[in-house]
Amino acid sequence: MKKIVILLVVLAVSACDVLDVKPNSSIDASDAFKDKQGIEKGIRGAYSSFQNLSYYGRTFSLLPDLAADILEHPADATALEYNQVDNNAILPENGSVLGFWSSMYDGINVANNVIAVVPQMTDMSEAEKNHALGELYFIRALNHFNLVNLFGDVPLKLEPTVGTGALDVPRTPRADVISAVIDDLVAAEKGLQAGGSKVRASKYAASALLARVYLYTGQYDLARKKATEVIEDGNYSIIDYDAVFKDGSAETIFEIDFTDLSRNRIAEYNFPKSLNGRREVAPTTSILSAYETDDKRYDVTFKFEGSLAYPVKYPDLAIGEENVKVLRLAEMYLIRAEAEARLEGDIGAIQDDINVIRERAGLDVTGANTHADLLMAVEQERKVEFAFEGHRWFDLVRTGRAMAVLPKVTSVNQTLFPIPLDELITNGHPLMVQNDGY
Repeated sequence: MKKIVILLVVLAVSACDVLDVKPNSSIDASDAFKDKQGIEKGIRGAYSSFQNLSYYGRTFSLLPDLAADILEHPADATALEYNQVDNNAILPENGSVLGFWSSMYDGINVANNVIAVVPQMTDMSEAEKNHALGELYFIRALNHFNLVNLFGDVPLKLEPTVGTGALDVPRTPRADVISAVIDDLVAAEKGLQAGGSKVRASKYAASALLARVYLYTGQYDLARKKATEVIEDGNYSIIDYDAVFKDGSAETIFEIDFTDLSRNRIAEYNFPKSLNGRREVAPTTSILSAYETDDKRYDVTFKFEGSLAYPVKYPDLAIGEENVKVLRLAEMYLIRAEAEARLEGDIGAIQDDINVIRERAGLDVTGANTHADLLMAVEQERKVEFAFEGHRWFDLVRTGRAMAVLPKVTSVNQTLFPIPLDELITNGHPLMVQNDGY
């Protein structure tokens, strides 16, 4: 009988306290989805996978920056799986990598189960069905997109499966997964409305994620177009940097909801031990020295305990109820600037978009005035603007600059994470193979 995970997960602690996600409660689809209240519960269940500590609840905010030049694993830290990521020498049995994989496919599978039954609902209007499907398509798209950015070719899952065990399907070419992501987001744009809660998908959240997808995949005309739509029509604002990370800020396009009942543990892993944190990660010299003098973002991003710097974009160590930002307006300006530069477009327009971000930071306008220099200016602004938000690794990989910038990345094979060993063992398909180099 078909089973679906709705809301509850149990977090199993490994030896180094890096968490993995396994289903704890499931109910019959026929019982769960009798009416639109059941559909709403299913949608919330799909969102809840983002809250996993193995995902946006901690690990997805830390590991990409740890793989890059933003975070490092201190000598006195204990999470050995984090040490592998810091050294760009990840083993397939790494539990944090398995946590990514499991959480993302958990969210996809819950979304697929709800998508399958929405059209059959007799107590929902067509507009309500379209809105519900729009949210679910957005959730599925974000999970698939994160998977391909980490692992390359991954199984594309567009139909419900029983439970969250082995996928028993081969890896799908990355281009085909991206095509499905774009299809989902285009459909989401059509079904969703503008505005609403920042922790639920909206029309412009779908547009903003499309802008990112198009940029990452070299479709620069479309990246520029979608970023412009969000900037001009989305009703978001560039605000003081110290207000950006407040829940529901005017700059936020989409964020992950955390409360005292579903807390994140980002601060716990960032804060020094003298402040009751674990300090499993710490800012690198590279990021500490990357800010220009008088950059307002510096004091919002860092605090010091003696000589120890630690990030404070998410500073709630006691409860961990700050929402984690996934999409915000500053990214749209820098996406548009980068896309325009790669198309060798109007230099003044590129400078203007970069300067929106620089002027908010209290800095002089950019001095870059060639397309090549402007691309480097965008890379620099993305590094400091999105430090500790998990962008840097993906930026260096997608631009082909990881090997040039990161001394420990000596092979292109290292720019993909390994497929989790558990998946290779349990997936019965003969074409489910490991990434090269692992």
